[in-house]
Amino acid sequence: MPRILGLLRGEPRARRFFAAYAQSSLGNGAGYVALVVLAYDRWHSPWAITLVLMADFVPAMVFGPVFGAAADRWSRRGAAVVADLLRAGAFIALGLVGGIWATVALALVVGVGAGMFTPALLAGLPSLVDEERLPAATSLYGAITDAGRTVGPALAALVLTIASADTVVIANGVTFLISAAVLATVSFGAVSRSEREGGPGVLAQAREGVAAVARMRGIRTLVLASSGMILFGSMLNVAELLLAKALHSGSVGYSMLVAAAGGGFVLGSLSGARSARLAQLKRRYLLGILLISLGLVAAVIPSYALAAAGLALTGYGNGLMLVNERLLCQRVVPQHLLARAFAVFDTAGSWGFAIAFLGAAAVLSLAGTRTVLLIAGIGALAIWALASAALRATWSDETTPAEDGVAVVPAAEPAPGA
Repeated sequence: MPRILGLLRGEPRARRFFAAYAQSSLGNGAGYVALVVLAYDRWHSPWAITLVLMADFVPAMVFGPVFGAAADRWSRRGAAVVADLLRAGAFIALGLVGGIWATVALALVVGVGAGMFTPALLAGLPSLVDEERLPAATSLYGAITDAGRTVGPALAALVLTIASADTVVIANGVTFLISAAVLATVSFGAVSRSEREGGPGVLAQAREGVAAVARMRGIRTLVLASSGMILFGSMLNVAELLLAKALHSGSVGYSMLVAAAGGGFVLGSLSGARSARLAQLKRRYLLGILLISLGLVAAVIPSYALAAAGLALTGYGNGLMLVNERLLCQRVVPQHLLARAFAVFDTAGSWGFAIAFLGAAAVLSLAGTRTVLLIAGIGALAIWALASAALRATWSDETTPAEDGVAVVPAAEPAPGA
């Protein structure tokens, strides 16, 4: 925490960005609850919920590498601002239109904005703050994201007692407008003139980015391991409500389970504020995977207290895994490829979410809640073992970033206004 406070005191640009991002993250967490309510009101079918939730992942599943290439080619700040404007317009329109298909179409626009924002922002963070404060900035970014997903839904539940879902999604659109306005004043994410004015087009650069990530031994392992962990870990999202019912804890108990997992997630993200060598980051990353698996297995035990503790441990491991994954990428991947690398993670993770949501529902209907959690826990443990073996010789204490398979290039000449 002292490192994060030092970051906010010593980096005015970061302070402006994180203030804007915090309010839009809270609004986004509330807005997604309201979006689900709207979708179900407009088409009284479980498919309405499935469609709007899947809409958040489909754009990144299909176009993620292109979003990353655009941010690497032009302006990371520009990509983030456009992403916020798209989400602002879509959420405001969601409160004004009717009909399920208009709702799904606008939810897809929201998904496009989310798919553009994440790689652009994560790639821009290294130029937003001094190098020694990058771990704190990356950690704070993850913590705010996780807090928005945890506190935002609770905020929506409170607001929906006095206002309609239409009002909540419009208010969320306003938070993205505020974020876009602030981001437009923050300079970060320099792009070289050669990337903008010459060389291959965006589609070719997207292919080059995927190929470059595939050649980087350690980063390739992280992509496979993290997307696999998203697949197994996200099965919990589907099973969580039914787990609460099986433990006879009702809606209040379900809310507490969600809060336990979310609180653990935030604490795990904040743990990455310390600077560390590559070998330490790798060990923390693998520890995060191990904690996720242990937490999922613990949640199988028919005890509410143990289930809550298991979910808190899973959340902590998730935050620990993600923040160290991001820190490794920022240290290892050359700056001119960074948005494309994060886009590959986003694309692979989106596929993991989609498969988890569909697969967990099928297993739940056939075998029940605890079977889903047991499958998720054993699968996560297998990924930990495989990733530990694959990374054993990668990023040792003597390893330099350039040894991961791609030479690190000198810093590029900044593009005006990037």
